[in-house]
Amino acid sequence: MACLEAPPPTTTNDNSHFPFFDHTTPINMELRDFKPKPKPKSKPHTKINPSLGELLKRVEESQTNTPNHQILDLSSVPQSYPFVLSFHNLTYSVKVRRKLALPFTKSSAENDSSSDIGGDIETSLCKNNNNTKILLNGISGEAREGEIMGVLGASGSGKSTLIDALADRISKESLKGLVSLNGEVLESRLLKVISAYVMQDDLLFPMLTVEETLMFSADFRLPRSLSKSKKRARVQALIDQLGLRNAAKTVIGDEGHRGVSGGERRRVSIGIDIIHDPIVLFLDEPTSGLDSTSAFMVVKVLKRIAQSGSIVVMSIHQPSYRILSLLDRLIFLSHGQTVYSGSPANLPLFFSEFGHPIPENENRTEFTLDLIRELEETPGGTKSLVEFNNSWQAKTNDENNPNRTTNRPKLSLKDAINASISRGKLVSGAPKDPNNTTTTGSFPTFANPFWMEMVVISNRSVTNSRRMPELFGIRLGAVLVTGIILATMFWNLDSSPKGVQERLGLFAFAMSTTFYTCAEAIPVFLQERYIFMRETAYNAYRRSSYVLAHSLISIPSLVFLSLTFAATTFWAVGLAGGLSGFFFFFFTIFAAFWAGSSFVTFLSGVVTHVMLGYTVVVAILAYFLLFSGFFISRDRIPPYWLWFHYISLVKYPYEAVLQNEFDDPIKCFVKGIQIFDQSPLGAVPASTKGELLKTMSKTLGMNITGSTCVTTGTDILKQQGITDISKWNCLWITIAWGFFFRILFYFTLLLGSKNKRS
Repeated sequence: MACLEAPPPTTTNDNSHFPFFDHTTPINMELRDFKPKPKPKSKPHTKINPSLGELLKRVEESQTNTPNHQILDLSSVPQSYPFVLSFHNLTYSVKVRRKLALPFTKSSAENDSSSDIGGDIETSLCKNNNNTKILLNGISGEAREGEIMGVLGASGSGKSTLIDALADRISKESLKGLVSLNGEVLESRLLKVISAYVMQDDLLFPMLTVEETLMFSADFRLPRSLSKSKKRARVQALIDQLGLRNAAKTVIGDEGHRGVSGGERRRVSIGIDIIHDPIVLFLDEPTSGLDSTSAFMVVKVLKRIAQSGSIVVMSIHQPSYRILSLLDRLIFLSHGQTVYSGSPANLPLFFSEFGHPIPENENRTEFTLDLIRELEETPGGTKSLVEFNNSWQAKTNDENNPNRTTNRPKLSLKDAINASISRGKLVSGAPKDPNNTTTTGSFPTFANPFWMEMVVISNRSVTNSRRMPELFGIRLGAVLVTGIILATMFWNLDSSPKGVQERLGLFAFAMSTTFYTCAEAIPVFLQERYIFMRETAYNAYRRSSYVLAHSLISIPSLVFLSLTFAATTFWAVGLAGGLSGFFFFFFTIFAAFWAGSSFVTFLSGVVTHVMLGYTVVVAILAYFLLFSGFFISRDRIPPYWLWFHYISLVKYPYEAVLQNEFDDPIKCFVKGIQIFDQSPLGAVPASTKGELLKTMSKTLGMNITGSTCVTTGTDILKQQGITDISKWNCLWITIAWGFFFRILFYFTLLLGSKNKRS
């Protein structure tokens, strides 16, 4: 019977019951040697080190007991069935064009596995008559719980492609072969729940601290049923496990803000994906770009994660001798084929039997990679090494392998997952009743409900934006300066015909300005795009939660900007309507900001480059202004362009503010003597104008004096062709445009962020 004795209470340290979380004693987690408990030789893999979640569970239980020395009976905790990730005969090929492709045109999704598609295109086409490039060619192997499997090879050998294939990042139609966990084929939905994928690039919010970044990840990955204190305890334990205690309160940083080091950033990237203690962890070159010490620290952290009860599969370019000592299994690839698969300790025997013994003082991996490169340059390539590896593996498998688990009682995959959950593993995938092992299909797709995801996303975005006030400050400054310029340029407009024309120009410029100032939303999503893709790829939250959360948090800033612009211009210009007219003008400005922000956000989901996005936005908004009805009225627009007039975002707020200004049928804007102001007769004396009015009165048969109202506000609206839609309908249509583009943005994310190779 396993037992755990709680330490006696003391009065000197509040964390006396939490030795695992005691931060009062300085600990360097990265430089401290990690010595796992030795495994029995007779039954390997029957007992592994307790998972971090299980340790948390035991510590929590020990705290809740009031006796000073409470012995905990852990015999009821079910033993976790060791997980084995197997892959057999994985084959993947892509179509290539005959035209030479430059190496820098490869997509980031293909990483190093596709780097030779452009450079070696002619050779590829010689080997494949159907214009295909084979990236994986019949690769088989297995990765076990408690071990790290390293995938090695030169650039273009297929390392990242193999990681993507195992992590279900290649479409089922393109990938041939079988990937299974404990002998059962993995469903895509289940794999996302029990696994995590760490990309090669560190995609993090720059103004969040290390602790905040991990805490937000915990809020996403860990269920709402887990209290805030337990989530915080999980984060603190993970900070210690990752060796980030000294950097916990430091911001991540970016090019303009100093933050954590490169090695610490990489460990944070790993931490946000293992916060839920996944069963399988995939990493794409986690040591890329790091110095030897930082790289060793990262792999040492991964070793601890593996020994806590996880399968770790990572690609690595050229490990040092110290890193090699931490790896349990190796797969060397060459042009998508396996040239070696097995333990690092067997490398000398393997190459000795192959006829190329490894010198004693030489790094094994460097020797292997150099030999593979030399063979690739020979006419026969690595064919001889591939064939020797196949025969050597067959001979090794026939021998009595003590690591084989054929004598183990068979346990279904979902039962094994349930047993692992009961031990505290895989917290995010745990059902509401983790002790109920009969409900094998009760693993939720998402750890939290819809509204909880929105709260966390909103909180994270606000926290990150609040530490960069210059972004909102620049936008507010642009709106305020524009409002002041308009207020001084159109100060206290009169009701003359010239005042009418000036009002039309003011409204057209004001409405178009609100849309152009929304262009700042383009880089906002583009900066978060790959963070969003990484987080949604493994079900951290729903795409709909992301869209709604960002829509809601944008409203307060839009309200403030609209109020600033309206207050700066409305009273200074002397617009009509009084207080009710001011509020309608404010709501129209807000609706224009909302529609413009939604439109630009939608375009940022379609266009993936900032400069290209700005070009497209400026061009389309210029077309919207052209067809809004200001430069040419609706009646004068050619019929084949009339459809553009009705989809113009500037049309509806422009017509709304015009109606708000000119909808008074009593207010006069052109009197009798003023009808000559816009003609060459405007310079003649007033007496001459009076005589002309008398002559016109006799001709028309009606009395027109100098004070007779000739044009009212209603007449101006008719002249502008604004008669079919009321001002309130224009307001609602503008708001509806905003919702429409937000919906389009959602579908753009839904269709464009699959994050899988075809």
